[in-house]
Amino acid sequence: MRSAIRVLLLPVFVIWAQFTTALGESSDMSDNRDNAPLPEAVRGVWLTNVASDALYTREGIEQAVELCAELGLNSIFVVTWNKGKTLYPSQIMHAFTGMAMDPALDPEQTDRDPLQELIDAAHRHNIKVFAWFEFGFAASHGERGGELIRRKPHWAALDVNGELVTKNGFEWMNALDPEVQSFMTSLVLEVVRNYDVDGIQGDDRLPALPSEGGYNPEIAAAYLAETGTAPPADSKNSEWLQWRANRLNQYAMDLYRAVKAEDPDVIVSFSPSIFPWSREQYLQDWPSWLAQGSADLLIPQVYRHDLESYRSTLRETLTYVPAAQRDAFAPGVLIKVGETMPSQEMMDGMLAANREAGLLGEVFFFYEGLEDYRDVIRGSYASQPVRFPEAL
Repeated sequence: MRSAIRVLLLPVFVIWAQFTTALGESSDMSDNRDNAPLPEAVRGVWLTNVASDALYTREGIEQAVELCAELGLNSIFVVTWNKGKTLYPSQIMHAFTGMAMDPALDPEQTDRDPLQELIDAAHRHNIKVFAWFEFGFAASHGERGGELIRRKPHWAALDVNGELVTKNGFEWMNALDPEVQSFMTSLVLEVVRNYDVDGIQGDDRLPALPSEGGYNPEIAAAYLAETGTAPPADSKNSEWLQWRANRLNQYAMDLYRAVKAEDPDVIVSFSPSIFPWSREQYLQDWPSWLAQGSADLLIPQVYRHDLESYRSTLRETLTYVPAAQRDAFAPGVLIKVGETMPSQEMMDGMLAANREAGLLGEVFFFYEGLEDYRDVIRGSYASQPVRFPEAL
């Protein structure tokens, strides 16, 4: 009897097995369709201690990260160096100046570490953190070189008249000096060694030097030895301009190699001014950085105050980025400077221009403008989700 029942039930089991297998295959196919890999793009924001209170408390940092996560941002570029001070406890700066960190970030001396607090908060939301060395080779702003030049007067960048190079209120160290370069690299590597950062970033001041600079005696002597002529009085002379830019190109490569030797997984990102203005004004020949392989991610500052200018500048900027490197490119978008902010129409237009150019991401300057464009950013990003590029 039991044998007969087994015979009768066998076809039922076969049919059921075939049905469930087919159902599973159908479900898997559906899951595969639903879980198809998202396109990749960098969607970020700069977070600074200027005109923003976010970094001054742990609560402020938590709130900033929550807003970034809500909007769909996947990276935060947080200031770690400006005004001649670090925004994390630095053994290097403590040994150099006796001040480990900008005291304004820890007035009660509780030994807080804003950089670590941000990393902890951001990584809980799977948001990448880039240590942004905002001032780069600029020693100070409106302080005649500040503590850095006071302690190291030979670090000052000199113009054709032998005066401290000052441009747009910033006073500069000599970015062509190997000792100054070594100091800057030491700060970058200190962060890479001591923090679980996903990347580091220089901007329009790293690597950079106003083209009015480079007239320090040792630099002039090197130019004379290599070219047979003294540096011309015209700081924009094309040969003199490119010679100094080449020295910064070499530093970009040296910095890249130093970071990768310390941790090959740390992304090296640069956010220079637009080209060729960047080379003419700040010796930033960033197409050469791409060509020589010293940048994993490039975020040129496509900062414009009218939409047509933004579109044309973006188009021109993209002509300097090889097609094979477009995945490692994101435009910098200005959403707040002082009290100036783009209209909602322009904000919509800039995002649309990026999409029309095949770009799914951008980096906003800066955090304090996000709230004003919460709806447009969240709507844009929700309509086309992305993931952070795996190849970076």
